[in-house]
Amino acid sequence: MKINDMDYKKFSLFLGFMVWLMATIAFRFAGQYFFLTDNTLVMVGLYILVVPVLGVLANWVFNSYQLGRLESIQSATLIVLPGMAFDTFIIIFFPVVLPNLPPTDAPIFGSWLMWAYASVLAFGLTRKESS
Repeated sequence: MKINDMDYKKFSLFLGFMVWLMATIAFRFAGQYFFLTDNTLVMVGLYILVVPVLGVLANWVFNSYQLGRLESIQSATLIVLPGMAFDTFIIIFFPVVLPNLPPTDAPIFGSWLMWAYASVLAFGLTRKESS
């Protein structure tokens, strides 16, 4: 499926779901290897790393569809919506969904998710109107 086959709203929602799904699978099967809450350096690195990674992804959508500021805000909102909705249940059922991580990691995981979602929204909100 090519990016131009969908309008930006549908694509943003689809992309957000796919990012959420891939991230959830990564945390489910390998989170114990990289989400090391007892290692401050690793955690600071994860908080820092997520911003440019999601920024590149969000800006790729904004630029591919040549979105203005308002459309970028809408796109960013739709990108984070699936993850925010589904991660509500991931946090509630943390030990069941992510048994490879200790239940004590749930608050830090939730914090990191909020940081990631806020960064995508910030990229949409700070987008300059195209000239």
